[in-house]
Amino acid sequence: MSNNQKQEPKNQLKNAAVLIGIAIQMGVTIYLFVLLGKFLDSKFNDGNKLYIIIMTLMGVAISLYSVIKQVNRIK
Repeated sequence: MSNNQKQEPKNQLKNAAVLIGIAIQMGVTIYLFVLLGKFLDSKFNDGNKLYIIIMTLMGVAISLYSVIKQVNRIK
């Protein structure tokens, strides 16, 4: 076996670990923004779910931006 064939499985495992980390980071970010939205709704809003919607969308946008930056870094 050549040296490249030995390195390839290690590189694939490294990329898989990075992608799993990105997915976990995305989930945690969105979850924290949802919690922030629930908190803001309980403090400043009377029954409407305006803040939870806004914070959830903001969390998704920030997560997608982070994922795109990290995936570009892998390439």
